[in-house]
Amino acid sequence: MMSTGEKTKPTQDSLKEYARGITGGLLFSFPLLYTMEVWWAGFIASPDSLLILMGVTFLLLLGYNRFAGLRPDSSWGEIMIDSVEEMGLGLVISFAVLLMLNRIHLGSMSVDEIVGKIVIEAMVVSIGVSIGTAQLGAEKEEEKKQQGDDMAKKNTKMSIVVLAMCGSIIIGSNVAPTEEVLLIAVEAQPLHIFIMSLVSILISIVVVFFSDFKGSYKKKPDSFIYQLTFDTCICYVVALGTSAFVLWFFDRFENMSFWVAFSQVIVLGVLSSLGASAGRFLIR
Repeated sequence: MMSTGEKTKPTQDSLKEYARGITGGLLFSFPLLYTMEVWWAGFIASPDSLLILMGVTFLLLLGYNRFAGLRPDSSWGEIMIDSVEEMGLGLVISFAVLLMLNRIHLGSMSVDEIVGKIVIEAMVVSIGVSIGTAQLGAEKEEEKKQQGDDMAKKNTKMSIVVLAMCGSIIIGSNVAPTEEVLLIAVEAQPLHIFIMSLVSILISIVVVFFSDFKGSYKKKPDSFIYQLTFDTCICYVVALGTSAFVLWFFDRFENMSFWVAFSQVIVLGVLSSLGASAGRFLIR
C-alpha cells in the first residue's frame, strides 16, 4: 500500500503498511465477522443498500485519510488512491475470514449472498485498515514534532465531525446488528431512555474536557462554555445519526413504532457517543 505523499518506497515498508492495515482491520471488525445477524443481513441486503453502504464508507475513508492520515498535506488524488486500496484490502480480508469460518460456500451459495456478506463485513474492516495503517506504526523521532504541529490543523469543525463519525461507526456497528439493542429498547421505560441520553452526553463531556486524552483539551479554552456546548452537541448528534444509519441498514426499523425505533437509536447512542468522543482521539 502506497502511503499518501510518497511516489515510491521500499518493498519492506509497503509490506509493513499492509501488515498494519490487516491488523487494524481485524482488530476493529472481528466481533462483526463472528456475528450471525451480520451474516443474515448479507443474505437479505438489496443491491441499493450495499451501494449506499459502500458510498458512505468510501466518503468516511476519504475524510479519515484527509484529517487523520499519515500526511495531512497529501493531495486528494493520493488520498483517493489510499482509500480505494483500503477498501479493496477490506474486501479481501472479509472474504478470507468468512471463508475460513465456513460462512461462505463457493459451491452452494448464490453470488448475491456471497457478495452481500463480504461487502457488509468489508466496510468496517476497511475503516479498521485505514486506522491501522495510519496509527499502528512506529513513530520516528523527526515525525513527532511535525505530528504535534499538525494536530492543531486537524482540530477543525469538519475534522471533528469526520473523526467522530468514524469512531462512532467502529464502536456502534459491532452492537447494532444484535437482538439485544431491540430487547433493551422494547423493555425500557421513558425514564430509562432519558437517563441513557443524559449518560451519553455526560460521556462526551468527560472524555473531551476532563479525561486528559491525547489530543483533548488540556486547559479550558477562552470560550469554554461555547466550546463545551459545541463539541458535546457535535459528538452526540453524530452518534445519534450514525446509530440511526446503522440500525436502518440492518432493518431494525422495519415494522417498528416510532417510539421503539427512537428508543433503539438512544440505546445504541450510548456506545456510539463513546466512539464519537473517545474514538476520535484514539484513531487520529
